[in-house]
Amino acid sequence: MNQLFVTAPQPTLKRVADLDGPDFYPTPAWATYALIDNEKFHGDIWECACGDGAMSSVLSRTGQNVESSDLYDRGFGEPGIDFRETNRTATNIITNPPFNAAEDFVHTALKVADKKFALLLRLAFLEGAKRRSTIFSKAPPSRVWVFSERITFYPKGVKRKGSGTTAYAWFVWDKDHCGGTELSWLPTGYKKMDFN
Repeated sequence: MNQLFVTAPQPTLKRVADLDGPDFYPTPAWATYALIDNEKFHGDIWECACGDGAMSSVLSRTGQNVESSDLYDRGFGEPGIDFRETNRTATNIITNPPFNAAEDFVHTALKVADKKFALLLRLAFLEGAKRRSTIFSKAPPSRVWVFSERITFYPKGVKRKGSGTTAYAWFVWDKDHCGGTELSWLPTGYKKMDFN
């Protein structure tokens, strides 16, 4: 008897947890520009998982003061700062957290961000009974900016080819926001722009 096997398309690169620091996936510049073009931040910004500064360099173009830190030393910002354990406060926080620590980053940012915080997360972060009870029923995001174009995260130094298969969004919590969560789609075209 012949069996037919059907496989789903596989991602070009599978993003693995950055548990001990060796795996590193910088955020493409266009993904950060998509946020700052559509969401305004006033006051200092803390990039608390700054890696090699890819996002911080874009954020500095807002004209706001940008502080940068990371748990690991990647040659940029202040190393050795575990955001999940911090008592430091910030006016605004913008970062792409390690995906295995996203919920912890939300809980910490709710305590230490004075105005706004924005986290680049998988769109599937909206799912889950646990997150509904521990985050969304108590402190839902003010806005969710869904990417119309797929982001592909590449490890540092890897040749760029193919396209990602995971949907991402900017989740924004605004302490001055009243009402429910606003869902918006980011305009297309950012991915093709050269921001270097």
